[in-house]
Amino acid sequence: MEKSYYVYLLTNKPYGALYCGMTVDLARRVYEHQQNLIDGFTKRYNIKQLVYYEVYPSHDEAFYRERQLKNWKRDWKKQLIEKDNRDWKDLSGALQ
Repeated sequence: MEKSYYVYLLTNKPYGALYCGMTVDLARRVYEHQQNLIDGFTKRYNIKQLVYYEVYPSHDEAFYRERQLKNWKRDWKKQLIEKDNRDWKDLSGALQ
């Protein structure tokens, strides 16, 4: 069974603060953010809504993509989100 790696974007509201992260268990990680179990930026700014994610077969690919997105301009991230999630809906309900 192969592992999947996820790069994800969270927000506190549509067009609000954005957070980019990487994980091997997206459902667990989003839950941790939603329950304020992780100290730092997401807890401080109440960032809990999953608005975008990508799946990668290797840690290196996901890590590279996370670094890439963290260096992107905010407008580029907004366009990426709106390409598949125009209304900035919380996608966490679809996770298992």
